[in-house]
Amino acid sequence: MKILVLNCGSSSVKYQVIEMDGEQVICKGIVERIGTQDAILRCRPSGRPETREVRPISDHAEAIDGLIASLLDPEVGVLTDKSEIAAVGHRTVHGGEAFSGSVKIEAAVIDSIRACAAFAPLHNPHNLQGIEACLRLLPGVPQVAVFDTAFHQTMPASSYLYALPCSLYERLGVRRYGFHGTSHLYVAGRAAEALGRPIEELKIITCHLGNGASVTAVRGGKSVDTSMGFTPLEGLVMGTRCGDIDPALVLYLMEAEGLSPDEMDELLNKESGMLGLTGLSHDMREIEERARAGDERCRLALEIYCLRIKKYIGAYAAVMGGVDAVVFTGGVGENSDVVRRQVCSDMEYLGIVYDEGANMQHVPWNEAGPTSPHISTGSTKVLVIPTNEELVIARDTKAVLFGS
Repeated sequence: MKILVLNCGSSSVKYQVIEMDGEQVICKGIVERIGTQDAILRCRPSGRPETREVRPISDHAEAIDGLIASLLDPEVGVLTDKSEIAAVGHRTVHGGEAFSGSVKIEAAVIDSIRACAAFAPLHNPHNLQGIEACLRLLPGVPQVAVFDTAFHQTMPASSYLYALPCSLYERLGVRRYGFHGTSHLYVAGRAAEALGRPIEELKIITCHLGNGASVTAVRGGKSVDTSMGFTPLEGLVMGTRCGDIDPALVLYLMEAEGLSPDEMDELLNKESGMLGLTGLSHDMREIEERARAGDERCRLALEIYCLRIKKYIGAYAAVMGGVDAVVFTGGVGENSDVVRRQVCSDMEYLGIVYDEGANMQHVPWNEAGPTSPHISTGSTKVLVIPTNEELVIARDTKAVLFGS
């Protein structure tokens, strides 16, 4: 059974084809710069070189049509007919309170995703474009929506409600939703496997650190608190997002600088975070390199970034009444020994005894490899586990449509 997994962004479509018998990725790729005359379509079949085509691609429907054509190409493709695609799984960012799990896409589901676009205007409309394109291009092929927010629907009201008038929650759905749910779910499960214990017995703090970043408290396999909120802006310092700030500061800046709501949104989401602190870059590799060379702004930005993560780990240990494991994942979490070192240092009071040698080995743990994910020796384990959101989406798609 082959499942096509799609992740539709504003100007890109990432995709994988996964053979569920053995859960092997047989092809992956991306369509970039959608809406331009020089869009790029990349396709990398398993065990073969990547192909790259530059051509005009006007919208997501044309992008998905192009990637399907690549999959069917007699020279580089991995399919002989569209009918080999048993189902399509879509990463869908916001499901609001309507969805606590993945669902088969039908008319009512599409309406709900569209309604949630008010909460995720940068994401849900593009997710919908991918869904609607597949309905036209792959008629009769069942589709499933897998929501970033669904894993966090187990949070208690004490975690998700803001101290605002209750009517705002009741009328407008103003609450904390959380994101990166598929990643937090996956790595928490992998951590339990690595520890050789049932996840129902464990208290795990998962740190998804990429350009976007969030921390989640996972108790007994369920999310009980998470750092992102009503939008992905809340919580950690990120690549270009500010994370937690005094909300009165927004009002002050809008008045002092004469900023419109759109301009304020641009500042908070695209001009802040590590980019704002360094004045140079949001690429952690470049920031670390400049910090080593003596750039004070970059050194301080790294300190602020890591201190915020450390604060959330301490807070979530308190929320759960302890912690058995801390997990690093995402592009930064998996690859930055500097960030892991700074976060884990001086955490012995939580049972975290950081192992410099294990951290510096810097060999990601994968599905087949023997490399240990552990980078600590204390009672609280610290692990580095690559995330695999696409596999979660494929598994959920299969389970929803065909049973587990």
